Amino acid sequence: MFEYQKYGQYFGQIAGGMEDLGEEELKEFGIKQIKKAYRGIYFVADQAHLYRLNLQATMFTRFLAPLLSFDCHSTNYLHSTAMDIEWEKIISTDKTFAIFATVSNSKIKHSQYAGLVLKDAIVDRFREQTGSRPSVDTNEPDLWINLHIDKNKARISVDTSGGSLHRRGYREISTEAPIQETVAAAIVRITGWNGKTKLHDPMCGSGTLLSEALLRYCRIPTGFKRSNFGFKYLPDYDEKLWREIQNNSKKNIRTLPENLISGSDISDYALDAARTNNKLIPFGKNIEFFKEDFRDLPDFKDTTIICNPPYGIRLGEEDEMPLLYKEFGDFLKNKCQNCTAWIYIGNRDLIKHIGLKPSMKYPLKNGSLDGRLLKIEIY
Repeated sequence: MFEYQKYGQYFGQIAGGMEDLGEEELKEFGIKQIKKAYRGIYFVADQAHLYRLNLQATMFTRFLAPLLSFDCHSTNYLHSTAMDIEWEKIISTDKTFAIFATVSNSKIKHSQYAGLVLKDAIVDRFREQTGSRPSVDTNEPDLWINLHIDKNKARISVDTSGGSLHRRGYREISTEAPIQETVAAAIVRITGWNGKTKLHDPMCGSGTLLSEALLRYCRIPTGFKRSNFGFKYLPDYDEKLWREIQNNSKKNIRTLPENLISGSDISDYALDAARTNNKLIPFGKNIEFFKEDFRDLPDFKDTTIICNPPYGIRLGEEDEMPLLYKEFGDFLKNKCQNCTAWIYIGNRDLIKHIGLKPSMKYPLKNGSLDGRLLKIEIY
């Protein structure tokens, strides 16, 4: 029996700084035994909860099912211990797998080498047992396996999500430095937007914020386009239960009204990307996209403004950013009567140039950017 079967405990990976949001989301799914950790949360769940989380959770990167935890001070011991795992109960020789490993504060220093040792152990066991072996595919494997070693304590897990959950499957075209889907989902969640006001993004780029707002409003599962979930390889996988959960999730979906969500941008390429991406989402055609510089937009009233402005990441753009943020602040002040604006700023030095005092600054990381989500209320 594997570790997750003995204790019913799993680990949800989430971006640093989003642990509290992740805890809230787990509680909404009815999960009670929760323990926060750095960039993740341990929780106890049954199969139904695990399947629902993989299908519907919005902010988590992946959910791991631990197979075995053990003290590990050398690669030789890692190899011998991993060889004792009954891998044939999880993956067959006609499937592919890949390993992602992290190592910290341990005698084993290199994560890539540790992952290679684990790979060799899996292959060697299959060769001993069957004379054959599954292949490694580091791009699109059937099964992802996680190795985590911290303070000489190793844990080997199955990635039940089948790869990072931020890959929703709707981003066919991307613009430069797009916001990650899980971060966009967190922003929409923090705003509390529920469809009672119109929502507009005046610098929408490829439309990720609006895509995540659509998914949330319409109750569309974030994994609606995903088919290869790793939990299907677990020995206790329940196909009937999974189908029931899928079917029940579809019953809760509701239509997106026209003229509720809209986005604008000055870039034709960005708008083409936004339109293309949202066509892959149910009701995405009901999002209105149009070309306009935010400075030339008409007045807004009683609207929720949501935006992820550029940060000046390209060489030569940095000097242009203070003026852009000042003019964006002027747009909010002069054209957004009785509106609430939620602005994610990846470069905190630019906040002061908006010229409006935010009522809230929420720390939120987008990849390597340690940004802030501002709430600005305009009366």
